[in-house]
Amino acid sequence: MNGLEMLKEREKLSDQCDICKKTFSNKGNLTLHKCIDPGGKKYYCDICGKSFSQKSYLTHHKFVHTGEKPHHCDICGKSFSEKYNLTKHKSIHTGEKPYQCCICGKSFSHRSSLDSHKHIHTGEKPHQCDVCGKSFSQKSSLNSHKYIHTGEKPYQCDICDKSFSLKSYLTTHKSIHTGEKPYRCDICGKSFTQKCSLTHHKYTHTGEKPYQCDICGKSFSQRRGLTYHKYTHTGEKPYKCDICGKSFSQKGHLTYHKSVHTGEKPYQCDICDKSFSLKSYLTTHKLIHTNVRPYPCDICGKSFTQKCSLTSHIPIHTGEKPYHCNICGKSFSHRSDLTYHKSVHKGEKPYHCDICGVAFSEKSRLAYHKYTHTGDNPYPCDISV
Repeated sequence: MNGLEMLKEREKLSDQCDICKKTFSNKGNLTLHKCIDPGGKKYYCDICGKSFSQKSYLTHHKFVHTGEKPHHCDICGKSFSEKYNLTKHKSIHTGEKPYQCCICGKSFSHRSSLDSHKHIHTGEKPHQCDVCGKSFSQKSSLNSHKYIHTGEKPYQCDICDKSFSLKSYLTTHKSIHTGEKPYRCDICGKSFTQKCSLTHHKYTHTGEKPYQCDICGKSFSQRRGLTYHKYTHTGEKPYKCDICGKSFSQKGHLTYHKSVHTGEKPYQCDICDKSFSLKSYLTTHKLIHTNVRPYPCDICGKSFTQKCSLTSHIPIHTGEKPYHCNICGKSFSHRSDLTYHKSVHKGEKPYHCDICGVAFSEKSRLAYHKYTHTGDNPYPCDISV
């Protein structure tokens, strides 16, 4: 071994960990490695006691306690505790999306978003819940899921004290107080409080439905729509009412159901003062005042105020009857017709008159019955005799 080779070998050994014998290209990396080694986290937070391998990590952590946000956006003035989050934020203003999916060509502003997106193509779900075994494609989704088991809601609104299990939920909630809608559609100009809401909205312009059911092949524009759809195959109803025990396949249906018990109607129309139990009902109601019908049928041109009304209308043209009775096999074009039909088999009559106690299988029949008590005649004949 010549002198030069011996020198290189000595340099190599000088950058070698004396615990695990791993070698490094420079002393800086060796120093960092030793900090990460078990028992080597030498930077401690004097507030909560948490330890870190690097001083910079401790500095960033302390912002959690102080609320300090030293990194400011020079375009809109919004502040962040970490420079990385500021860099991510600026892509909202620039529209830059340098990370492209090599499978479908879709572009993203952050590498982490691209990595998460790729799981849609591969079906990979590497993050598993150690409580119930459910798997997720994103670590953040697993973290969110775990709060179902713990019931923890660590993020609290400093205005109304309401608590949330996710920071993103708190951010969205705060927009109720501020009225801020920073995400704007560059096609129609509509603004949203969340970036994901803008992304889903854009599918109404493009017609894109990237989430496909692996059982029947039906596609959806939102992951949530696919999740709810799969319950029709599995029969799963994970959302249970803690008052009466009734279960639902969608969280929104449970929320609406609970208003039956509480009678709460927090969403009020500012035009006619009518109140509603769900925000979506208020939004739909307001279309009565504006006469806007945003959902047109592309076959006959008829327009509707609600997307579900358009969906119900389309089987008139197609003759499709996707809802099947599992008792007698009869098919129906609308879910509500199937629900009513099943009550015939069960003999159920869930709608009771609060005046005389007579029960009906349909809500509409109860409404007609009540006219016998009130004497109302809402449908007068327009032909005089």
